[in-house]
Amino acid sequence: MARDDDELDPRTKKPQPKNLDPMSVEELGDYIAELKAEIGRVEVKIKAKQAHAAAAQMFFKKS
Repeated sequence: MARDDDELDPRTKKPQPKNLDPMSVEELGDYIAELKAEIGRVEVKIKAKQAHAAAAQMFFKKS
C-alpha cells in the first residue's frame, strides 16, 4: 500500500514570530498583555483536560 507523504506534515503550521521592530513601547506592552491572556486561557484548558482525564481514570479504576 502506498504511503501518502502529506500525512507526515503537521496538521497546522506553526505561526511565524511577530516582527517586533516596528512596534512602539506601548504596542509591545499591549502585545505582552495579549500573550499573557492567551497563556491564561491555555492553562485553564489544560487544567480542564487534566481533570477530565483524571475523572475518566477514576471511573475505569472502579469498574
